Amino acid sequence: MLTILGFAMIATFLVLIMTKKMSPIAALVLIPALFCVAVGQGAQLGDYVIEGVGNLAPTAAMLMFAIVYFGVMIDVGLFDPIVRGILKFCQADPMRIVVGTAVLAAIVSLDGDGSTTFMITVSAMYPLYKRLKMSLVVMTGVAATANGVMNTLPWGGPTARAATALKLDASEIFVPMIPALAMGLLAVFVLAYVLGIRERKRLGMLTLDEALAREPEQETVSAGTGGTGGKDRLRKGAAASASAGGTGTGSGASAGGTESEDEDDDAFQGLDPNRPTLRPKLYWFNAGLTAALLTAMIMELLPIPVLFLLGAALALTVNFPHMPDQRARIAAHADNVLNVSGMVFAAAVFTGVLTGTGMVEHMADWVVGTVPEAMGPHMAIVTGLLSLPLTYFMSNDGFYFGVLPVLAEAGAAHGVSPVEIARASLAGQALHMSSPLVPAVYVLVGMAKVEFGDHTRFTVKWAVLTSLVVLAAGILFGIM
Repeated sequence: MLTILGFAMIATFLVLIMTKKMSPIAALVLIPALFCVAVGQGAQLGDYVIEGVGNLAPTAAMLMFAIVYFGVMIDVGLFDPIVRGILKFCQADPMRIVVGTAVLAAIVSLDGDGSTTFMITVSAMYPLYKRLKMSLVVMTGVAATANGVMNTLPWGGPTARAATALKLDASEIFVPMIPALAMGLLAVFVLAYVLGIRERKRLGMLTLDEALAREPEQETVSAGTGGTGGKDRLRKGAAASASAGGTGTGSGASAGGTESEDEDDDAFQGLDPNRPTLRPKLYWFNAGLTAALLTAMIMELLPIPVLFLLGAALALTVNFPHMPDQRARIAAHADNVLNVSGMVFAAAVFTGVLTGTGMVEHMADWVVGTVPEAMGPHMAIVTGLLSLPLTYFMSNDGFYFGVLPVLAEAGAAHGVSPVEIARASLAGQALHMSSPLVPAVYVLVGMAKVEFGDHTRFTVKWAVLTSLVVLAAGILFGIM
């Protein structure tokens, strides 16, 4: 019964947010509360929620101070050279912009933290997507999928969890997986190229000067990639594209839902050389502080929330020594902080009920029990396939510490080594990064001003394809 209710709760949540019948925060809170009552454990709802909030509180604290820290670094101009470099490469070509998004997300993902990756990637690329009227869900989808592949780094989390759960060495799992993961990353770049070509055909190609010359339009733009729901409304589209040698502006829907175009952030804020928050004389201090912060994070010198708390306090104090300026910077990023931290605490209700009622355990047991006996010798492949839905509907902790040992035990009974099971379990990470249970994804969609349901509809199919590429490459190379 708990198994059925668990799947029903997840399905109800996904349907409601993808059809936009409820906001993600409301669905994350109300749906699990109703199902908790339905299983007869309504009296324990408070305990489950408190436990869930306690488990996610460090993550929420990390996100809050990370947003403040990187927000300040963006304000003072630390990432302006990156933005200029990407702009120089992209030249207002939608195909190059999408590929640049994938490359930037992959590079920044080397720090092992998804939230950091999304904050930097969105801050750098968002102004370009807005000015050129490109699909914002293309940006979020490509960034999330690239980060998902890179999330398998030993310090990224999943590999360390798999090694801990099965008592293996992390390098023994990760190093042989590098060729398969490289194929997965290549698949993301190919995907970015294909999506970029589609955007180029839809919008045409401008020179950078023409893109900068565009005026914000006071209208609502229908969004969707490759759809048929609405004409592209670019004031200078056909003429500018012709002069730039582009392909013209076709009709088509843009992939990110509808949104207002009358916002100040339609301008290239990240490139404004005269904004009052720039601190060019402190550039190398800020660069050194950021490098030291990321190094300390990778070396695990202190808990990540503590590192970002200290980093944010130091960045504010040095760059903005006057109290009114500090308050202004905190207020400038308050919306992002509130949206993301609120989403994380709402997700704590969902995970708390899912775990506390025993739904997760029953769902995992049922899934493992459905594996036919004849598939025993192929448990590595089975594990790779199961990692896609299970890491999407469960936290990494729940999958790697709760399900993976069971799968490894089943594989061992048929002569499949635990290390092969561990490697196969990483295949689903490209999809996992778009899971509603991953706090970082709310940073991504929040900063990009994309509805979570739109992001999910667009990204899931591509993330599944990328995960299958990783799995197929692992089988082809004899890694699993």
